[in-house]
Amino acid sequence: MTTTLATPVPIGKAAVGALGILALSTGALESVVAPTIPLLERELDMSQSEGALLSIVLLITGALITPLAGKFGDRYGGKKILIRLMAVVSLGGTVSALAPNLPVLLLGQVLQGAMVGALPLSFIVVRRHLPASESKVAIGVVSGLFVGGSIVGMLSAGPVAEQLSRHWMFALPTIAVVGATLLVNRLMPPDPQVRSDDAGIDWPGLLLLSGMLITLMLVLALAPEAGSQPLVLVALVALLAVLVTGWVRVERRAASPMIDLRMLARPAIWKACVLTCLICLGTTMAVYLIPQLLDERGDGYGFGASATEIGVFLLPGAIAATLAGPLGGIGDRRFGSRAVVSTGVVMMTVGLLVVAAVHTEIWHLVVGKVLIALANGLCVTAMMTSTATAVDENDTGIATSLILVSRVLGSVVGGQLGGALLTAGTPSGSEVAAESAYVAGFVMAGVVTSLALFVTRTMSKGVTA
Repeated sequence: MTTTLATPVPIGKAAVGALGILALSTGALESVVAPTIPLLERELDMSQSEGALLSIVLLITGALITPLAGKFGDRYGGKKILIRLMAVVSLGGTVSALAPNLPVLLLGQVLQGAMVGALPLSFIVVRRHLPASESKVAIGVVSGLFVGGSIVGMLSAGPVAEQLSRHWMFALPTIAVVGATLLVNRLMPPDPQVRSDDAGIDWPGLLLLSGMLITLMLVLALAPEAGSQPLVLVALVALLAVLVTGWVRVERRAASPMIDLRMLARPAIWKACVLTCLICLGTTMAVYLIPQLLDERGDGYGFGASATEIGVFLLPGAIAATLAGPLGGIGDRRFGSRAVVSTGVVMMTVGLLVVAAVHTEIWHLVVGKVLIALANGLCVTAMMTSTATAVDENDTGIATSLILVSRVLGSVVGGQLGGALLTAGTPSGSEVAAESAYVAGFVMAGVVTSLALFVTRTMSKGVTA
């Protein structure tokens, strides 16, 4: 248990704006890979499965770092941990910018993944320095700007990579992250003094959680090639089961667990986690498949778009996602999380199934992406803001970390499923995936997303913990 000992200093618009600029910068750095996967596959001689792995390895690190960042933020202060975390992100961006090959680029993405932990730290700062009514909107704005950073990333990644080089598409947003971090350090007041428990860090829980997520990544990476290495896949699945069992036992006995299973067992929290996982799975499949379809050069399908054109086509979806952040926070405050999430799930399911049925024109994909991005932003922001303000102030970091870890896990599965479908749907000796593989991917994403409606029916009007 961590207790605040001093009255926090209220923050003004400038400090919240600094957090927003940092969120915008990190969002831009996170998003440069998505629209340039086809270009990176060609330049680095990657397979589509390797491209899918590149698209989610950053999220894997995020899942590892986020609970630790949230726990440390609750215990030692959000600002202090945030500044240190951004130093790691800046290092990762530098490594990615200088990467000569795929292994080094993967290392850079692993380090960049620490940026996912910045969100719960920002929420801790906002929650401790603003009243609950204002913090919901502020959290929505910060979340929206993080997503909105993808506007800059998606729009600039293609032109920068083609006109300068792929190295600069990482270097430029990294410079912005460094500048924004300095701004936050200057404008944000010091963390209020807190008294933390003496239980220490749950290192066994952290190590087991890391092992779980790394093993899960390996399982997902090898799943498309299960036929050639069945024993390896079975062994990894068995190892994953052992790690999960061990982690649950350790967390139950830990005096200060990395992830409090009692909190996770609360209906409001686990339902929010399940919803976030399902919604992000469907979203990430679409985020991976749509750029691939725009780049595809199939017989009667695909458009052969360049990286720059793909970025432009994805721009309306990025704008919709930016608007969804504040709208989700406002909607949660006015109508409750159930109404916002139910609306978003229906909207996303319709968008995915429509794209599966109709994708002969570029505008079909653009409109579908707008619906999917808007729906995802509404749902995730509503879950995040309601959860952050429903728990005790000193549990803000770990509670929102659970939502973010669920987001990461859903995104990992969605990205790998999309890559596996295209790999399986590419005939031997060809580099063009069959149209049926894209259709199957969009339909699968729509069906999985629609399952979230069964969870929303059991939710109360607002989230309480």
